[in-house]
Amino acid sequence: MNARFVEIADRVHLLREPLLQVNVTLVVGDDAALLVDTLSTAGQARELAEAARRVTPHPWTIVNTHHHFDHCFGNATLAADPARPVYAHQLAATALRDRPDEVRRAAYEEMRAEHPALAAELARTELLAPTHPVRAETVLDIGGRRVVLRHPGHGHTDADLVVHVPDADVLVAGDLVEQSGPPAFEESYPIQWPDALAELLRLTTPATVVVPGHGTPVDPEFVRAQHAQLAQQAWLIRAGHTGSAPPERVAAESPFGARPGLIAARRGYAELDNRP
Repeated sequence: MNARFVEIADRVHLLREPLLQVNVTLVVGDDAALLVDTLSTAGQARELAEAARRVTPHPWTIVNTHHHFDHCFGNATLAADPARPVYAHQLAATALRDRPDEVRRAAYEEMRAEHPALAAELARTELLAPTHPVRAETVLDIGGRRVVLRHPGHGHTDADLVVHVPDADVLVAGDLVEQSGPPAFEESYPIQWPDALAELLRLTTPATVVVPGHGTPVDPEFVRAQHAQLAQQAWLIRAGHTGSAPPERVAAESPFGARPGLIAARRGYAELDNRP
């Protein structure tokens, strides 16, 4: 992996995994640290641990922003021995605890065409479920620093957490915000996603550094622009659903392009029909 942490705010460090551009955030306090997300495999997680140890010797707590493989499959490497607390939304914790084979299979299917070697490794990765479920909000003390974990609502998944570090004015958004590509809609809630971003924006100041799930850090203006696109996408889905238009017609007008738009339209129609 050969990635290193870079300080982006006071004692807040960022590492970007090069293959999928996944961000890991390290928050360092006086005698403790926090790792936000754990990457995809045991090998990536071992390199992540080495990179974190070059920054701080402090024991860490872990947060998973959601249950997708690239944000939590390193849990067993980073939190099992010695055992460390792992926080995640309660639905993400349930998925990793009760349906590990299903989560591994979904990861394999997602990666097998473009990254077959990674897919094979994902299929045999040991999963460690989060130990501390979060429902709405949890406040952590990380070596004297207040860190807030908050579920802003359904968006990229039904189990997204954002991590707010107020004293550094940093907000880790997970895949609710994407910089290196369009938002991923495969397990999303396109109708509710704009509301989740609006909630996230309430935590920001003009100077806030927002860490997306993938890509380079952004500012609140970037998030507002993505919110506007998601709101437009939700409006198109509602209008198409009301008019019984095929999802393909909605996708043709999507601000994110036809392929993401088609996935979003199908997910949005299911959301409006109260289907899984």
